[in-house]
Amino acid sequence: MRIILAVLAVSLAMAGAARAEVKSAVDGRLHLENRVVINAAPDKVYAALGQVGSWWDPEHTYSGKASNMTMALQPGACFCEALPGGGVKHGEVVLAWPGMMVRILGAFGPLQEYGVEAALTFTLKPMADGKTEVVQSYHAGGVPTPLLAGAAVFDRVIGGQLARFKTFVETGKV
Repeated sequence: MRIILAVLAVSLAMAGAARAEVKSAVDGRLHLENRVVINAAPDKVYAALGQVGSWWDPEHTYSGKASNMTMALQPGACFCEALPGGGVKHGEVVLAWPGMMVRILGAFGPLQEYGVEAALTFTLKPMADGKTEVVQSYHAGGVPTPLLAGAAVFDRVIGGQLARFKTFVETGKV
């Protein structure tokens, strides 16, 4: 458990600033929520979600290369990472609603090892000025109590992905 908490502490240091909020972290449940406004229409934002290898933080991969990450925007698609001679399934797309929402079932990082059930959802909300508000939520159940103490770290890591995503959509790079 000490190793996991140490990994969480290092992840916090590398996650960078993010607009994020821990909604709750009690009784084995974790609920995180982050919001950004992206200067792009919902269809463009939605399509960019499927280019995960271009915006995911390589510090939060097994291979150290975000380009090894793939995710087709269709139900049943694997949010996967290629590894030499193998790979890892970070999650599975269970909802792909063009221009509206993407939901991935998957426990990320150390949560996967503990058999945690989790869902990462990106909800796209069109704005009157042609921009899109993206609400990112992460709900996890079955989280061991010692890991709940690191809720702010998980939030910074998950929220950091959203910040990188915004930069990618608006500039084409991170």
